[in-house]
Amino acid sequence: MFDVSIYPCDSYDKETIKKALIAVLEPIGGLDFIKDGMTVAIKANLVHASKPEKAVVAHPVLVTELTKLLLERGAKVIVGDSPGGLYNAATLRSVYHSTGMTAVEEAGGLLNRDFSQEEVTYPEGQVLKKFPYTSWLRQADVIIDVCKLKTHGMMGMSCAAKNLFGVIPGTAKPEFHFRYQNHADFARMILDIDDYVAPTLAICDAVVGMEGNGPTAGVPRQIGCLLASKSMHKLDLAAAKIIGLEKENVPTLEAAYERGYIPAVAEDLSIAGDINAFLVPDFDNIATDESGLFQPKKNKGFKRVVWTIAEKALASKPKVEKKDCIGCGKCRDLCPAKAIEIKRKKAVIYRKDCIRCFCCQEFCPVSAMVVKRTALAKIVTKL
Repeated sequence: MFDVSIYPCDSYDKETIKKALIAVLEPIGGLDFIKDGMTVAIKANLVHASKPEKAVVAHPVLVTELTKLLLERGAKVIVGDSPGGLYNAATLRSVYHSTGMTAVEEAGGLLNRDFSQEEVTYPEGQVLKKFPYTSWLRQADVIIDVCKLKTHGMMGMSCAAKNLFGVIPGTAKPEFHFRYQNHADFARMILDIDDYVAPTLAICDAVVGMEGNGPTAGVPRQIGCLLASKSMHKLDLAAAKIIGLEKENVPTLEAAYERGYIPAVAEDLSIAGDINAFLVPDFDNIATDESGLFQPKKNKGFKRVVWTIAEKALASKPKVEKKDCIGCGKCRDLCPAKAIEIKRKKAVIYRKDCIRCFCCQEFCPVSAMVVKRTALAKIVTKL
């Protein structure tokens, strides 16, 4: 069986999506693991209320056609997510409507309307031993991870692994950014969540991805394929190659390699389909300069000090584009470090307090927050 399957899909036409879904799943065993009477949770990327054509969320046609295939096998299907902000009926009603996910219910599936949460104890976690969890996933016999291929200010890329951060209730997410300020530790925390949730299948919407100021304020970019895998990390490694990234550019991939979940390069994956047909060499990625954050454990004393200084000198930071800022205060309200104030109707970032979680950049409603690279990082890149 293949590690990853890739199949061409150039539009969100229902028949095109259905054909591509069936074809991309076949080399990895299809949906044979689904049994009559099962409850299947589709954890879709529904990061906030956004129209499908903006490429912020997993496309509703993809999620709906997958729902239909599962229903045909006798499964009960529930689709949901916990976006940033309040995790309640009003928020999700807006998200479901704006993203077009109401089509799921028209097809016979369900949209999650259980907004309860519980505390999970996970002693096996490497850095995360306890965390709040969205209870709706407890109803599921099987969880399917349906993600969108996008750039990400903090993690370099948002795909299958990062998508499962959405099992944390929205209002609790800033706490995790504050607890895991080092990007490598944040990635390891994501891997602990991934290990706990353990989805049976991951599917990536790369028909149209997002480049530039992702994961919510970037630009849609035609890629033209679907990806599927039983391993979300192997899927991510293949997806990264498509948009011109390697594991060193994506902390969650570095964390996955650290745990032995993936090979060092996508070329060592067993892939069904021609990945080279979908490479986008000029994809506009966010240069995060985070590869050095996985500090060798043997570094001690002076070496560790030097490494820490270099890390800070090279690290990207959020920047306010004053001409675009409308002073709405959403960044201030979401900032887990309380490092932002609104002065004279413009956001101001206090650098000494900023933890570089990029929550402000991710959720700015007018894309006024961007990722800024340091001058030294730009010089190093050119050497």
